Amino acid sequence: MIKESLFYAKILLFGEYGIIEDSMGLSIPYDFYKGKLIKKKAKTSQAEASNQSLKDYLIYLNKLQKEENLIAKLDLEKLSKDIEAGMYFDSSIPQGFGVGSSGALCAAIYEAYSKDELNSKDDLSNEKMLNLKKALGQMESYFHGKSSGLDPLICYLNLPVLIKSKTNLDTVGIPVSEAKGKGAIFLLDSGQPGETQSMVNIFLEKCKQEGFRKMFKQFIKHNDECIKSFLNKDFKPLFNSLSKLSQILLDNFTPMIPSDFHKLWKDGIESKSYYLKLCGSGGGGYILGFTEDISKAKKMLKGHQMEVIYNF
Repeated sequence: MIKESLFYAKILLFGEYGIIEDSMGLSIPYDFYKGKLIKKKAKTSQAEASNQSLKDYLIYLNKLQKEENLIAKLDLEKLSKDIEAGMYFDSSIPQGFGVGSSGALCAAIYEAYSKDELNSKDDLSNEKMLNLKKALGQMESYFHGKSSGLDPLICYLNLPVLIKSKTNLDTVGIPVSEAKGKGAIFLLDSGQPGETQSMVNIFLEKCKQEGFRKMFKQFIKHNDECIKSFLNKDFKPLFNSLSKLSQILLDNFTPMIPSDFHKLWKDGIESKSYYLKLCGSGGGGYILGFTEDISKAKKMLKGHQMEVIYNF
């Protein structure tokens, strides 16, 4: 059995919006933030609020089960007893920041209450991963209106996942982070949570315009090039593709970029010191940054909360 009570955050390095339209994506676990189910009586106001939200969530799961629509085989009776006894989700994962807070919760519930849990992480066929993604996606839909299931899947497996298409997933090894490397991937805190559902709705509306769809083909091209270059440790072509991707986002995804960051975004592209991109759906939360020289980027982004997540 996969028994790991801690569930980590995740970061979608590449593929925001693209995976909706069947492009490639690359998502990695991020162990700086984590959450776990605590089967004790909630004693703090935060724990009590979490217990209450689990009660509300249980209503959603019970409704699906009653209608015989619940994909995951969950022991809801046991879950109900534990929630009644005060169970809560103790999490440091910020909500609405694009790093998988609801994904980690769904993964934790699936691991603790599923009747048909995966026996081993080594036996991950594409079909198994797709079925698991579908079940977890339905569980997470409660939080976002619609979920691909990718976030809870990454949180559950605690492995980097390469999305080749909607029907083709694979776990991958990513290049080892080099502590002394000058290059880095970092998170910038926008200081405000994002609203996934409203951002996705804006994107789907834009997709109805022919010009936007045409531009989006270029977005997908550069996105897929970034993934291939990153996995192959080809950093020169990676930054070449990143500069184009960052520019496309600035020109065409303005509502998803908090207004305070438009100038920073532009400055990075023009100075070639760093390149910013969305971390998830945007509109707030975290912004992802890539740089070939972290000390130079830090100087230019002075005064902003910056968190290095990977060095090369």
